[in-house]
Formats: sequence, structure tokens, C-alpha cells
Amino acid sequence: MRDDGITLAELLIVISIIGILTVAGGFSFEGWMGTYRIESQIKELYSDLMEARTRAMTWNRMHFVVLNINNYVVYEDTNDNAILEPGAGGDNPVPGYMDPGTLNARAKMVQYDLGWVGTIEFDTRGLSSSAAAVSVPVALPPGIHPDYDCILVYQSRIRIGQMSGGLCVYK
Repeated sequence: MRDDGITLAELLIVISIIGILTVAGGFSFEGWMGTYRIESQIKELYSDLMEARTRAMTWNRMHFVVLNINNYVVYEDTNDNAILEPGAGGDNPVPGYMDPGTLNARAKMVQYDLGWVGTIEFDTRGLSSSAAAVSVPVALPPGIHPDYDCILVYQSRIRIGQMSGGLCVYK
């Protein structure tokens, strides 16, 4: 007599293998998503810094990027005095960082805290006011190692990098 079915033991083995692969894939996916979020945040901040620099050259006005622990705002020097004075009668946030219908700043929130707080200024030639490189790292959760987790702002260029030994090394 010939049986063409499968045994219960074979079925249990296949189900356990599928379960193990699913659990392993879930942990891998979770780590990948954390890495993706950090790299996305760094690339978005990089893009906003480059846009502030380009706007400074295009509009022939200084631009300021104010970085806080969990947010940042880009301002335009609307009163042309080369000093950051946000608020009424002072400098205004650029579109995209402004509450609709007002001149109030709306900060762009970041998911992972920034490791440097301060202001980066871009003059009308697109040069940063910092004489030395400014490193803007991101606070990383344990176990996540993204390819990009910091930004270097030099006087004439902006680069994305990775923290290594306490220093941001551009890639």
C-alpha cells in the first residue's frame, strides 16, 4: 500500500523552521528600520543645511540654522543686519519653518537627539561662519550602527559622515 501524504513529524519540522526564520527576520527588520530612521534624519538635516546655504547665495541674504537638542529652524536675515534676531521686527523663519498665516517659527522636530546645539550661519557667498568644522552627531540607541550618523559643517562645504572614536569621519 502506498501513502502519498506527509507525516505529523514532517509537518512540525517545517512549521518550526518557518517560525525560526520569521523571528530572526523580525529582529533583523527592527534593526534595519532603526538604522534607516537615523540615516533619514541625517540626510534630511543635510538637505536643509544645503538648502539654507543655497538660499543665502540665491537671495543674497544671510541664513541661520538654529539647532536644538530635538529640533531645528532655518531663519532668513530679513533685516539685513547679519545678526540673528527672531521674532517681531527681526528675522523670519524660511517657508516650511513658519506657521501658516503668521511669522512664528515652527521647528522641525527630530526623532533622535542632536549632539550639538548652536547656530550655523551662512553668508551671502554660502560660506559658514565657523572657522573650524562643526560636527553634528545624533544620539544613537544601543545596538544600531548606521552608515551615516553625523554631519560635518566646514566653512565652504557640508559633509555626511560616521562617528568613529568620538570624531565625525566623512564618507
